[in-house]
Amino acid sequence: MELNIGTNIKRLRQAKGITQEQLAELLSVSSAAVSKWEARNTYPDITLLYPLASIFGVSVDELIGYDEEKEKQDVERILAEYGKYSLSGEIQKRDRLIRDARKRYPHDYRIMDLYLWELAGGRANNDPSALFQNGDELAGICDCMLDGCTRDDLRADAVTVKAKLLHARGKTDEALQLLSTLPAWQRPIAIEQLFTKDTPEFRYWNRRNCYGMLDVFSIKYARMIRFDPSLSQSEKCVQLKNAAALFSGISEEPETAFFCIAELAIRVALAEMLTAENAGEKDVISAYEEEFAAMRKMTALAETDEVLKESIASTYKTASPVEYLIERLSTSDYPPLVKLRENPAFIQMIEQNKP
Repeated sequence: MELNIGTNIKRLRQAKGITQEQLAELLSVSSAAVSKWEARNTYPDITLLYPLASIFGVSVDELIGYDEEKEKQDVERILAEYGKYSLSGEIQKRDRLIRDARKRYPHDYRIMDLYLWELAGGRANNDPSALFQNGDELAGICDCMLDGCTRDDLRADAVTVKAKLLHARGKTDEALQLLSTLPAWQRPIAIEQLFTKDTPEFRYWNRRNCYGMLDVFSIKYARMIRFDPSLSQSEKCVQLKNAAALFSGISEEPETAFFCIAELAIRVALAEMLTAENAGEKDVISAYEEEFAAMRKMTALAETDEVLKESIASTYKTASPVEYLIERLSTSDYPPLVKLRENPAFIQMIEQNKP
């Protein structure tokens, strides 16, 4: 933030019709001090700001030349230019812009956040030399953001960079513990980005996050269909079955076998929808049979995919999703399921799917 206090003191003094000596006498300072202020060689002591503002009949903001609206507009311009340079690949211009902005607006947390990542060497990269070289400054900025910033996304960035610093210093366990404080939806990506891309740890978390995102995407897509008021129940069923079949086909190829995660998510959504809406019991039972089949396919794949096995255990709190589903269908007090258990065909379906 540029301070124009010296220029303003001179202008306000002259408008009031007093000399440098008279102003100095009112403030109990030397006339040489006033002269240096007006020449913009030095600033007045902070304790003199209110007396100066009182003498001239202005606010402190007016005295120091602070224009909040003008600053806000300038910061927005800087953020827009930063985005433009990032998209066009003009990295040197982008980095120079944010470094200059950091000097002008050291108190703006959005500027602070972008400068933080520039100093750390980027969001997805781990440059040990940059982290070591700028470690003290990075730690100071992170602490400042965590102490004063109220935006959750910016605070999460500060936590992430602090974790990167810990990891770079060989304190990976502490870094992981720190990242565990992030919201569940942010934590996996932050952990993945903690590691450099040529390490087993990075490959593990990249795969783990891929599985998680595929599951989340499929659930969201299924809900988009299920709660679309323009579709009838039969149309929803057709779309969900088509989506499940599509993912099932993709999962037949060895290199994309993990798409069975998406197939299962869609089939779960279909069975839940039919159960909740009291559809025909034959259709509901058929939907659960297909859900069991998809679960077995995913569980079989997990036997050769340790990452998927851990992902399943984390999601279902058991290594056997089939047993989880059997337990839920057999004991849930959810009224539609209680009613379904009166149907011998439903009970037979459960028994047939027991390991």
